[in-house]
Amino acid sequence: MTLLEQTSMTLEIPITLRMVVRTDLSKLEWYGQYTHYRPLFRRAFRDQQAGRRFMLVAVTKDFPIGMVFIQLQSNERKVADGATRAYLYSLRVMEMFRGKGVGTQLIREAENTLLDRGFQWTTIAVAKDNHGARRLYERLRYRIFSDDPGQWNFVDHWGKARHINEPCWLLEKNLLMR
Repeated sequence: MTLLEQTSMTLEIPITLRMVVRTDLSKLEWYGQYTHYRPLFRRAFRDQQAGRRFMLVAVTKDFPIGMVFIQLQSNERKVADGATRAYLYSLRVMEMFRGKGVGTQLIREAENTLLDRGFQWTTIAVAKDNHGARRLYERLRYRIFSDDPGQWNFVDHWGKARHINEPCWLLEKNLLMR
């Protein structure tokens, strides 16, 4: 083979969807890309242990390549009310695995998890400039019902306060009308 020739091959990679376990927490940082969210990941895991939240991951070779978190209750009842409506958030798939159905499967698994627990509605937010994610959600029958200023704060792994300003659309889906 010379440098001008091209060789291609196809790899099949087994992917498993499951709930986050404690040993996943540091891996959710994706080699430093999301280290600043470490305290949020830990809090979400404590909430999962207490039954207030779920953290789903798509893993291959015991490494999470995708994730979606499910908040069961919020101060904003239009987002999550703890009984009939839950909020999906932090959906992300590693760039090299995007466009291969991983995000779709994570959302479907989250929806099934919620249906099994008696929830009828899900909500999800998408940044107004994230057209690809919005297309995915609308393809999965989510519909815009409101907009949100997308302003929130958190304390990062260094103890530094961070302010996020990301205007977004709120979308919802009736899980009983799938």
